[in-house]
Amino acid sequence: MLNQLTISELTAKLASREISAHELMQSCLDQIARVDGNIHAFISHNASDALAQADAADKELAKDDRTTRCLLGIPVAVKDVIAVKNQPLNCGSKILGEFVSPYDATVVEKLKSAGAIVFGRLNMDEFAMGSSTENSAFGVTRNPWGTTRIPGGSSGGSAAAVAADEAIASLGSDTGGSIRQPAALCGCVGLKPTYGRVSRYGLVAFASSLDQIGPLTKNVRDAAIMLGVIGGHDSCDSTSVPQPVPNYTATLIGDIKGLKLGLPKEYMIGGLDAEVKSAVDTAVKQLQSLGAEIVEISLPHTDYAVATYYIIATAEASANLARFDGIRYGARVDGADPIELYCKTRGAGFGAEVKRRIILGTYVLSSGYYDAYYLRAQKVRTLIRNDFLKAFEKVDAIVTPTSPTAAFKIGEKSDDPLQMYLSDIFTISCNLAGICGISIPCGFTKKPKLPIGLQLLGKPFGEETLFKIAHAYEQSTDWHSQKPAL
Repeated sequence: MLNQLTISELTAKLASREISAHELMQSCLDQIARVDGNIHAFISHNASDALAQADAADKELAKDDRTTRCLLGIPVAVKDVIAVKNQPLNCGSKILGEFVSPYDATVVEKLKSAGAIVFGRLNMDEFAMGSSTENSAFGVTRNPWGTTRIPGGSSGGSAAAVAADEAIASLGSDTGGSIRQPAALCGCVGLKPTYGRVSRYGLVAFASSLDQIGPLTKNVRDAAIMLGVIGGHDSCDSTSVPQPVPNYTATLIGDIKGLKLGLPKEYMIGGLDAEVKSAVDTAVKQLQSLGAEIVEISLPHTDYAVATYYIIATAEASANLARFDGIRYGARVDGADPIELYCKTRGAGFGAEVKRRIILGTYVLSSGYYDAYYLRAQKVRTLIRNDFLKAFEKVDAIVTPTSPTAAFKIGEKSDDPLQMYLSDIFTISCNLAGICGISIPCGFTKKPKLPIGLQLLGKPFGEETLFKIAHAYEQSTDWHSQKPAL
């Protein structure tokens, strides 16, 4: 089936006319019709528009088989927090109502320029706040490997769509692990680029100093192709860094001899599931057998990462979500005066988790608590970043589990926010430090069979090294090629 193939496989077939973009897009749409009633990765998709884009791609392919547009005819679905012109933009929330984006995010412009068929809105935790995609106003997304299980979050729809072969690739956003954790739980590849590597223009902000857009794909080569397209400086985003974008696929040579990989002792903790630990240990030995040197390192401020993250992220969320007031756009619940209108609109429009985080963020920013919480958290954040920079003086990358457990059951942690927050314990430090991270499949639990992810963390703008290591490991195993029995 065409929808099961990778970007690199499909571009070769499209260029040789072995297949058409229309056939490929139809294959994805047929898969959505078959399985998405169970999975619910998509909030919406416009089949006629997707096929019209595919037909346009076929006309271009017919003119020139040497096109430089590396995604020409490739269907890519988008998380519902990234703006696509003339498509709904709801952020998994009721509060935006029937809002339709009037413009394309920079990453979407770049995908379209590369020839991608950009289609469909993917489900997510409301405003990217969650680890399970249970917090969406549009219903729960289910894991393709077991529909009683969560797909991870907040980019759960993005991971599930790729794992279920409903899209060839997808875009997600990562504020504290929201690309890497669902990628791990759904058995696909998820990359969180360095902060500033990818433009955030057109990404609805959750926490502006932490958010980053990145790809979810079927293998490492596809992730490298996608980052090559969406990466780069953007004058529309003041946090975008004017750094050249390398040819990432050129680094995928399979040779990692002599590279030093750090194993942080603080990450192999007591709460780590035994099967996850075993899979990660085996993966580390595999990397060692490929020629990498494993070095024990310390990231001493790891214990403070969760608390630091949930102060900074909620504070920024409180400020960013103040714009959703029922006045300028989105849904509105009328009141007798502006204050009542704000209260009623936000009360009806936001879900419980978003309200919880707004309240927490407003509290830590309030008079008398700012210094005790927010300012102190920013200082600890600097210490966490310095831990990584010091470690990278000794090693080329860091190896950790992505998630402490495989996918848990839907509803299992819904009533315990703290346990839910701890699902991101291995991923949030990467965002606090502003470095890059990738999750790749490294095994499965036995009963039931559920994917396990290995996380590689790299230096700022060190994505080339991450791709090199991840690709070498991937090519020496077959975890990434296994498919769920849908």
